[in-house]
Amino acid sequence: MTTYFAAADGTRLAHRTKDRTGDRTEDRPGRRAEGRTERVGDPVVCVPGGPTDSRYLGDLGGLSARRRLVLLDPRGTGDSAVPQDPATYRCDRVVDDVEALRVHLGLDRIDLLGHSGGANVAVAYAARYPHRVRRLALITPGTAAVGITISGETRRAAAMLRKDEPWFPDAFSALEALTEGRGGDWDAIAPFLRGRWDDAARRHHAEARPGNAEAVAGFAAEGAFDPESTRAALAAVEAPVLVLAGEYDLNSPPGPVSELAALFPDAAFAVQPGAGHYPWIDDPEPFAATVGDFLV
Repeated sequence: MTTYFAAADGTRLAHRTKDRTGDRTEDRPGRRAEGRTERVGDPVVCVPGGPTDSRYLGDLGGLSARRRLVLLDPRGTGDSAVPQDPATYRCDRVVDDVEALRVHLGLDRIDLLGHSGGANVAVAYAARYPHRVRRLALITPGTAAVGITISGETRRAAAMLRKDEPWFPDAFSALEALTEGRGGDWDAIAPFLRGRWDDAARRHHAEARPGNAEAVAGFAAEGAFDPESTRAALAAVEAPVLVLAGEYDLNSPPGPVSELAALFPDAAFAVQPGAGHYPWIDDPEPFAATVGDFLV
C-alpha cells in the first residue's frame, strides 16, 4: 500500500517505504532524540529517474537492510496524481515536491538519493535548500542541471568497452543511428545500460520504462535548468556528497559524472566496476556497501 501527501500546489503525491521488514505503509516520525537509533536506520529519501514509478528502484540492492528507504513517485507517475498544470513536471518545480515530502516526514534535514534524471532533482534541491541536506548520494546521475553535456564520441567510447558482447553489433548500429540523428530504436541500445544483458535485465528494463510521456517531455522543458546559478550554489553546499558511476554506463559515463562531483566542496567519486546505469541490479552487494557506508 501507499502513503500520500500534498504538494505545494495541492497535487496528491505518493511514496512507499522499504526497510528490512519489507514494504511499509505507516508514517513514522523523523530522527529520534540524540543517542537513540531506529531499528532499521534513519530514512533516505529516494528520487527515481525517468521520471517514472519508483518501483524499479526495488530495495536498492539490499540498502533497505541498513536504511529505511522512502521512495517518491514523481507527479504523474506510479501512485502520484497527474497535476492540473503540466508545467509543474519541470525539474525545477519538482524540487519543491521533495521539500513537501521532507515536511510531511517531519525531518529537519534529509539524506537524499537521486538516480539518473532524479539526480538532477536532488542536485537542484541541494542548491535551493542546502541547509536541509545531511548527505547527498547521486547514483549514475544525469547532469543537465549543471550543464554538463555528454558527446557522441564519449558515448561511443563507452560502448566500445562492450565490443565482445554478442548483442554488440545490433546495439552499436542503433547507437550510431541515434547519435547521428538518423532515428533509431532506444530500446535497442538498452544492453549498453546494463552490466549484463540477461533475462533479469530485460525484465527490469521493461519495469523501468517511463509510462507518462507528458511527464518525460515536461521534465526538461524550457526553464527547467539554470546551470550557471546551480553551479554557483553547489559551491556552498556543506553536506558530504557521493557521486557513483557505473563503469559501462552509456547514459552517464564516468568521465562526465566525475565533472559533477568536482562541483561540490566535499564529494567522493566512485566507479562501480562492471556496472551500468543500474548498479544495484548489476552487482547488489558492493553497491549497498558503498552507499550504505556513505550514508552513516
